[in-house]
Amino acid sequence: MPTASPAPTGPLYRRVQAALTRRLAAGAWKPGEAIPSEAALAREFKVSIGTLRKAVDELAAGNILVRQQGRGTFVATHSEDRTLFHFFHIARKDGARELPVHELLSFRAAKASAAEAGALGIGAGTPVLRMENTLKLGGKPLIFDGIVVPAALFKGLTEAVYRTREGTIYGLYQARFGINVIRISERLSAESAPPATAKALHLPTHTPVLVVRRIAYTYNDTPVEYRVSWLDTREHEYLSDLWKGDIRE
Repeated sequence: MPTASPAPTGPLYRRVQAALTRRLAAGAWKPGEAIPSEAALAREFKVSIGTLRKAVDELAAGNILVRQQGRGTFVATHSEDRTLFHFFHIARKDGARELPVHELLSFRAAKASAAEAGALGIGAGTPVLRMENTLKLGGKPLIFDGIVVPAALFKGLTEAVYRTREGTIYGLYQARFGINVIRISERLSAESAPPATAKALHLPTHTPVLVVRRIAYTYNDTPVEYRVSWLDTREHEYLSDLWKGDIRE
């Protein structure tokens, strides 16, 4: 079906970018699938190749699309490599990085607290799914995660599905539910580990830890996950080095 020209507001390439984002959100192109050629899209949107390319460049810079030289432009997928460099920001103090091993501690249906509802843009008391994990590096528990997602967005997500997934959590969201996490917002603070967290991390109660509160967003800045992570920083630290990750891809 032809797509109408972008609405006449804002810079033209931004309008094209917004139109492409709407099509991605609607599932016009699946993760790992090539989008049409720039020439075809330029004709469809009735814009110049330069304008279309600038819109695609913006989506590629945001890791929503991935250019592959000689092959085309593809919808980004949540590979382990992408997760390591764009969504997992923990490294040893010598700079070495590795993917963690997850261990599920609990999975249950619940009602959103006020804080969770505010982060997810839903009403307090809305049905959610709540997961608790530990993440291990080098065989040692390093992070205690509390993850909350709106139940309405993840119909069919069960403990068995979550526990037996192949690949990353965001890969599961993408492959099973068509939800593509494209950016995260994180807030960091230093706090004392409460008893349950300290026990999961094999720490004395009230040991100082780093707390990371993360909201994960899909297209159109729609929040899809709220996560609170408690990090043992005795041998590891938070490292955000997105420029290097972008270049590596």
